[in-house]
Amino acid sequence: MVGGVGLQRGRRHPIDVKAGDSIDFWRVLAVDRRAERMLLYAEMKLPGEAWLQFRICREADGNYLEQLAAFRPDGLAGRLYWYAMLPFHFVIFKGMAHNIIHYREPLIEKSLPPPQHSQ
Repeated sequence: MVGGVGLQRGRRHPIDVKAGDSIDFWRVLAVDRRAERMLLYAEMKLPGEAWLQFRICREADGNYLEQLAAFRPDGLAGRLYWYAMLPFHFVIFKGMAHNIIHYREPLIEKSLPPPQHSQ
């Protein structure tokens, strides 16, 4: 009932993300660079449907990453799944946000071409 496509799928690019790309168990539905927002759809086997949205929020006192999870349960099994997984989701999503923020810079540096030296 749970599981699905999994982590074996490759990434098209390490930092460039477009609608239609796969990221682990998720399919990218929308990337809005102007609004600094990305919407993902869960492709894992679930008793319902799940979406995950990330948005960069810019404030006068600093920036933060907003993460919103939505789940549409399919019947009683879906509701039981959601409430049984709720405590784990707090840990999983907190870790996910932490990794996005703290591992972003090294990925960007690795993907940039080497600097060109002028003669």
